[in-house]
Amino acid sequence: MVSAVFHPSVAEHRAQAPAATPAAATAAPAAAVAAPPRPAAMPDWRGLALKVLPPLFGIALLVAIWAVATAGSSSFPTPAATFDSAVEVFSDPFYRNGPNDQGIGWNVLNSLQRVALGFGLAALAGIPLGFMIGRFAVLNRMLTPLISLLRPVSPLAWLPIGLLVFQSANPAAIWTIFICSIWPMIINTAVGVQRVPQDYLNVARVLNLSEWKVITRILFPAVLPYMLTGVRLSVGTAWLVIVAAEMLTGGIGIGFWVWDEWNNLNVHHILIAIFVIGIVGLLLEQALVLVARRFSFED
Repeated sequence: MVSAVFHPSVAEHRAQAPAATPAAATAAPAAAVAAPPRPAAMPDWRGLALKVLPPLFGIALLVAIWAVATAGSSSFPTPAATFDSAVEVFSDPFYRNGPNDQGIGWNVLNSLQRVALGFGLAALAGIPLGFMIGRFAVLNRMLTPLISLLRPVSPLAWLPIGLLVFQSANPAAIWTIFICSIWPMIINTAVGVQRVPQDYLNVARVLNLSEWKVITRILFPAVLPYMLTGVRLSVGTAWLVIVAAEMLTGGIGIGFWVWDEWNNLNVHHILIAIFVIGIVGLLLEQALVLVARRFSFED
């Protein structure tokens, strides 16, 4: 009895509650529709400044040191004189006045063409070879000493071999790029294959997968970050090698342009070429870094 008096039933509570009117039922959706839009996120100016300002200060410091060091020099050009020469050089970078007198644009394009051929051949040979070295222990023991022996050889030591075999400067330069840029791709790909967890390979063995499926479905996705690192290192090596090779082989190219300007005692153009070589190399590396991030499994 006491319980019945002091504790009303749920049914009684429901009966006492006021019924919801149609206006109240539609009030919530209306309020949701009428809610003001969220303010747009403010740009991170501080983060942008931390990314942009330090490199600019570094470049400004380099130019300042250069200007102070060449203030009283008549043999070495100042930053202002080099800038004036750069404006003249890049005003017509694709002129042609004969086979050995062409603008800096044609020289860079010819060097990039040689790099693309030599680097592409190195990738076609080096990446599959790296897979095989990492996959098969016998090949690893057989080829690792040879790679360790040949990898430290200077690029210029390979150039006479190319001239002897191909009897031409252009194929010899491409050969030099090929033989010097192949090692990072072989080594990084082989290391990536060797670091694949053994559990993955055990599952493939249980499922009786073919060697081709093991490579394409298990090894390749796991090895891709290592392989792209090797490719990025190789393209930097290839760009370094082509400048040295073209200085010796002649023809048209950014390396030959540097050597030709030295013979003409035009130091302004040599400094311009140094900056161009650095900028092109930086762009090549950054392009491959973007590709590596695109295929990274961490993103």
